[in-house]
Amino acid sequence: MGPQVEPEWEPMPGKSRALFQFVAGGSAGLLELLLLHPLDVVKTRLQLQGVQAAAGELRYTGVFDCISKIYSHEGVAAFWKGIVPPICSETPKRAAKFVVYEQAKPLFLFGALQPDGPNACHGWGIGGWVKITQQADRSDALNTLTVARRIVQSDGYGIKGLYRGITALMIRNAIFHFAYFGIYQGLKDEIPAYQHDLAEFFRRGAIGFFSSSISCLFSTTFDVAKSRIQGPQPTKGSIKYKWTVPTIKTIYEEEGFRALYKGLSVKIMRAGPGGAILMLAYEYGYEYLTYKYG
Repeated sequence: MGPQVEPEWEPMPGKSRALFQFVAGGSAGLLELLLLHPLDVVKTRLQLQGVQAAAGELRYTGVFDCISKIYSHEGVAAFWKGIVPPICSETPKRAAKFVVYEQAKPLFLFGALQPDGPNACHGWGIGGWVKITQQADRSDALNTLTVARRIVQSDGYGIKGLYRGITALMIRNAIFHFAYFGIYQGLKDEIPAYQHDLAEFFRRGAIGFFSSSISCLFSTTFDVAKSRIQGPQPTKGSIKYKWTVPTIKTIYEEEGFRALYKGLSVKIMRAGPGGAILMLAYEYGYEYLTYKYG
């Protein structure tokens, strides 16, 4: 069946619509996280490579070498290290993100996203450092509360403690989400929908995959900076990476331009399928909830 113009499809207005968006967004975020978290662990290890090499740690030569060494030295469970903080932070974050996205769509030509607000980023910043600390740890897995307690005891609650790296996190999220939702909505409006269910499924998935992959190119530098700021420092007792722009400058001067895109390949490997899964799970979940209960 040939392409058709996508029909206008509006769910029940009011609180029910926002609730359906929240539930569908949270469920989609949780599914994407559970399936693709192992690649996030690999990405973090590669981004911390410069720091860990200086500290005499095991060195990875690439994505597949990293996967092989994590499995050989730490076991299968290591690929899900640090998953509790993102479950606690990313699930409500993505639920809220889709509500904001849907409510803001009518105000913009291409349905541009309103970037995540600073207040919401506070909780995600805390979870981010705890997650990075767990993922960087090569020893026996520590539970989330133990890691958080150690961070508070050694560095406190402020920007040197649980909120370390929040600036890089906010910039990364704002850039990525603005690009992701903007590209997705623009392509979805331009590429006609299909009446055939399977063809339409692949159309939405392909648009989500492409949008998320391209958005990584704009945000990876800040993701590398965030990992360095939140991760183990080269010299124990001394904080080398403190602020976003100076961290980017230091990485560039000491390791070169390519270091600012460390982990890009595995980030795209994660973000591409993740963007497809996220949008497919959200849109079909949202449509089901609206059809069933709206």
